[in-house]
Amino acid sequence: MFRAILKWLRENGGQDVSEYCLLTALVALIALGIFWHISGGMNALWGSSNTTLNNAGTAASSTAPSNAGAGARP
Repeated sequence: MFRAILKWLRENGGQDVSEYCLLTALVALIALGIFWHISGGMNALWGSSNTTLNNAGTAASSTAPSNAGAGARP
C-alpha cells in the first residue's frame, strides 16, 4: 500500500499533493468553524436547562413539608 502511494507521488508530481493538502486544510477549517458555531449553541442550551432545573429544585425544596424525612409514615 505504501509503495503504491509512493509510486503515485512520483508519477503525479508534487503539485497535486500540495493541492490536496490545501483542499484538506480548507475542509478542516470549515468543519472547525461549523463545530465552533454548534458548540456555542449547545453550551447555551445546556446552561438554560441547568438554570431551569436548579430553579425547579429550589422551588420544590421550599414547598416540601418540614417533617418530610423525620420518620413520619404517610
